[in-house]
Amino acid sequence: MRILQLGKFYPIRGGVEKVMWDLTRGLSARGVDCDMLCATLPSDRTDLKDLELEQPDGSLRFGAHGRVIRVRALSKKAATMISPAMISWLRSHSADYDIIHVHHPDPMAALALRLSGFRGKVALHWHSDILSQKFLLSLYRPLQNWLIRRADIIVGTSPVYVKSSPWLRDVQQKCTYVPIGIEPITIDKAASDTVRGRFPGKTILFSVGRLVPYKGFSVLIRAMKYLPEKYQLVLGGSGPLRTELKELIDSENLRGRVCLEGYLSDEALMANYGACDIYVLPSIMKTEAFGIVQIEAMSCGKPVVATTIPGSGVSWVNEDGVSGRNVTPGEPALMAWAIEDVMANYRNFSDGARARFDEMFREEKMINSIIKIYEALV
Repeated sequence: MRILQLGKFYPIRGGVEKVMWDLTRGLSARGVDCDMLCATLPSDRTDLKDLELEQPDGSLRFGAHGRVIRVRALSKKAATMISPAMISWLRSHSADYDIIHVHHPDPMAALALRLSGFRGKVALHWHSDILSQKFLLSLYRPLQNWLIRRADIIVGTSPVYVKSSPWLRDVQQKCTYVPIGIEPITIDKAASDTVRGRFPGKTILFSVGRLVPYKGFSVLIRAMKYLPEKYQLVLGGSGPLRTELKELIDSENLRGRVCLEGYLSDEALMANYGACDIYVLPSIMKTEAFGIVQIEAMSCGKPVVATTIPGSGVSWVNEDGVSGRNVTPGEPALMAWAIEDVMANYRNFSDGARARFDEMFREEKMINSIIKIYEALV
């Protein structure tokens, strides 16, 4: 089989690109010829982790069977790369592939596929609906409808999201789901101990993400008012709400109990996963479709407190009563109750988190499931 993963950015910035990257790396390691086509801005930094040196044609190689092909983008608008080069490259090379696996939402990738003349099989990975970019959706809707019709199979990341998406309601017969899978986080004990040493005797809550409204971080900060002094919140990430969240911390007299860490390097992120007692995902909107951070925490044996966002897969990923607790979005008092309930039964929830990760969310299981889908298509 010759596979092309199509969509989004390079370098990796979010969950969609991470799934593309992991599929390309994992499939090529199994001897499946799998390339990844994505757009990059001239200013973007190249990350050669897990890759061989850059090739003469500008691609990056995963051993003998995988490549990351980067075409130039002119700009980025509304989280979409504007890249005529993606269209021209795919028109020239689409016949090289048996299956194109396009990752949604990405209007540029969909347009490139539409204009490519590709006659093979199409797998559509439906990571999420377009929710925040209403104007973009109004322009993109005809192309999105074509993509749904063109797809031979549509793959969601959870059964909840597949069933709830209004765009997939009439095509359920060709929908399935494959949970996102990752390699377990490797914890550096010394680095984690350093983080814990900053907060001696404290129960550490950790959360990380873009500081934007749908993440619900203001709810989590307010939940600290309902928790005893022994609880410490470490919040990682940058974004437009940083000043507003800092002001909220001050107004609630939580300075010292809530630390805004800013952007976290990979090393700092792993150290905080290792140091924390509970991971909290307080998101309040369906824009949070899955929550990869949950399975990263679960791989470390850390229980999760998350939210029951209607139509989202978040509360499916975190099985209530097993790997943690799920509560109504936007309710600080309920979130605080869930945190204390998890701590009261910590060993059971910690064991349950790791067991659920091993059962559902290992990268090997994701790769196996995707290979079966490809084999059924060809």
